[in-house]
Amino acid sequence: MERKFMRRFQSYKNSLESLSEARDRDMSDSFVLSGTSAKFSITFDLAWKTMKDILIEYYAITDFVAGSPREVLKKAFQVGMITGDVWMQMLEVRNRLTHDYDGEIVKEHCRTIIDVYIGKLEEFQLWVEVITTATE
Repeated sequence: MERKFMRRFQSYKNSLESLSEARDRDMSDSFVLSGTSAKFSITFDLAWKTMKDILIEYYAITDFVAGSPREVLKKAFQVGMITGDVWMQMLEVRNRLTHDYDGEIVKEHCRTIIDVYIGKLEEFQLWVEVITTATE
């Protein structure tokens, strides 16, 4: 596997591990909310970019708009890398969080990030670990 991909995937795993700490934090603390928002956005971005790397490397798929997470998610869904509508919901939340100047959007989505999205991100990590182990 390409060195760039492995570095990105390792960054993804580290970011997800850090984001997972939100499960044990006080979500009434605005600083914790802010950190959860930032870490979710970073982790999500690393996830779709890792998906893009896999689509190119393993599936030789390159017919998506460069830099378009929506297109990458659609292709990842088509090949069975991800399932369900949750990833598109995550994209929408990530996009909304970029304009969360007063912390209201993260308050609205914090429970979903912790209860649903982290689990989906962990599922993706396991999927990548299986596919990369199988091809080594």
